[in-house]
Amino acid sequence: MIEAVLVLVLAVALGWPLGRYLAGVMRGDRSRLDTVFVPVERIVYKALGTSPGRGMSWRGYAKAFLLSNLALGAVVWVMFMTQAWLPLNPDTIPNMRWDTALHTMVSFLTNTNQQHYSGQAELSYLSQGVAIVGLQVVTPMMGLALVVATLRGLFGGRGGAVRREAGAQPVFAAARMDEGAPRDLGNFWVDVTRATLRFMLPLCLLWSVLLASQGVPATLQGGPTVVPIDASAGMAEQKIPLGPVAPMVAAKQLGTNGGGWYGPNSSVPLENPTPFSNLLETLAIILIPVSLTFMAGAFTGRRRLTALVFGSMLLMSIVSGGAAIWSEGHSGTTADPALMEGKEVRFGADASALWGALTTQTSNGSVNSMHDSEAPLTGGVFIANMLINSIWGGVGCGLQQFLVYLLLSVFLAGLMTGRTPELFGRKIEAPEVRLLALLILLQPLVLLGFTAVTVAVPALTGNSNPGFHGISQVFYEYTSAFANNGSGFEGLGDATPWWNLTCVLLLILGRYPALIVPLAVAGLMARKRVAPEGSGTLRVETPTFALTLIALVVVLTILQFMPVLVLGPVAEHLALTGIPVAGP
Repeated sequence: MIEAVLVLVLAVALGWPLGRYLAGVMRGDRSRLDTVFVPVERIVYKALGTSPGRGMSWRGYAKAFLLSNLALGAVVWVMFMTQAWLPLNPDTIPNMRWDTALHTMVSFLTNTNQQHYSGQAELSYLSQGVAIVGLQVVTPMMGLALVVATLRGLFGGRGGAVRREAGAQPVFAAARMDEGAPRDLGNFWVDVTRATLRFMLPLCLLWSVLLASQGVPATLQGGPTVVPIDASAGMAEQKIPLGPVAPMVAAKQLGTNGGGWYGPNSSVPLENPTPFSNLLETLAIILIPVSLTFMAGAFTGRRRLTALVFGSMLLMSIVSGGAAIWSEGHSGTTADPALMEGKEVRFGADASALWGALTTQTSNGSVNSMHDSEAPLTGGVFIANMLINSIWGGVGCGLQQFLVYLLLSVFLAGLMTGRTPELFGRKIEAPEVRLLALLILLQPLVLLGFTAVTVAVPALTGNSNPGFHGISQVFYEYTSAFANNGSGFEGLGDATPWWNLTCVLLLILGRYPALIVPLAVAGLMARKRVAPEGSGTLRVETPTFALTLIALVVVLTILQFMPVLVLGPVAEHLALTGIPVAGP
């Protein structure tokens, strides 16, 4: 419990200045660091054929986002399938199978890092250090860019409309403020470049040095070959896998990426050797998501917006984290010997439960103990966190999902109080609500549909527990993919074409609509005339509205999935505590 309080205090203490700094970066404010970064940024802008003054409508912004992902994905997919013939492969790792390579590429491209492979055995140093870490640095900043553009749209854009000359790129036109004209939501390439160079890379460098100081490997040399101490192990020798692990761990934790250099992730002593490294990695999971709550108020000029976002997320985080720690370390199933397999005993049950709660409250997905071995209700808490997907959420993605709940809450509150639904002076009307409704309906249709098909055909499931826990394994895997989380109940045999290809579909459906639909809604709202605030205006930055929003989140996520949660984690808990339960 002390570690939980310490992590939260450090996250707030560091997140406040980081959030204010990031707000200045995304606004394009002048800084003393311009002498260092501006020359590099100019080179990048020239290579991309863009400039900071060139604005984009929401359609142009979304198009740039999708095209960049398509190009990066093609390069990375080819690299995975040809790594045996490429340099930086001292351990002679073979090429990846096409479907595993496709799943791995899409997983890391969507900031998910769901792994159907064992990192140290199936990826070369080039694939790990360039493809994996490269995506772990860039894709979170793409999510950040999308939420920044959405915030601009909700407040009317960068001050003007975007006009399109014949055959020309969209140009920012501050003079044209026609109602209904497309607004300038910023420049995708500029936003990603500034966030990556000025924020993500320096933070990753700092965390890499700190982790390396604790003994996390940071080398390009091949791992040593040693003789096992236990002669009965049946091995004459064993190769210890090393590599540039520290930079990868820094990027995976800070960018809410997840995954790991090693198959068992941060439960491996090489990846997480000391209590201090465990604290660093736990803190890194929520550091940037917490920073973004402070950035929101500073960026928009509404400090009370930070209070609404931070307060709502903090309350949900405390309830979720407390439930996980109680279930794992202090409930009736704590002493069950069947639950000890796969547990990390170096740090204790509370530290493992805290990590698991935070890694699923965000879209991080890294682990320092096997989630498949956690107590049933602990696993249920983790699933609920991913269904909500905005307790802190991923970098950019979490705040983007929170804005979806905010818009829906304003619409419903307006209907209940007889007021015209407005957010920041702009009406929320039928076109925006239809888009948001499609986004909300997508989650249950996809998750329950694929879970039902997979469980109905046991030959496809490949899980190690056909009972209640088997339902949890299947539902957890699909929920993790759709929430872009990446963690899993690893008793599941997921390295098959069925799991690779179905999860690819869920990874895509969970990432792109969740980022682009709110951007489209913001783009539509930015065109509308601003209504002055009056006595009849719905105040959203209040404790009462925050509780309304949280209630909506619970109804739209946890309650609609209650049947599958009862059939899985709850039924398994009752069975372990000796209460008779009918089998599934």
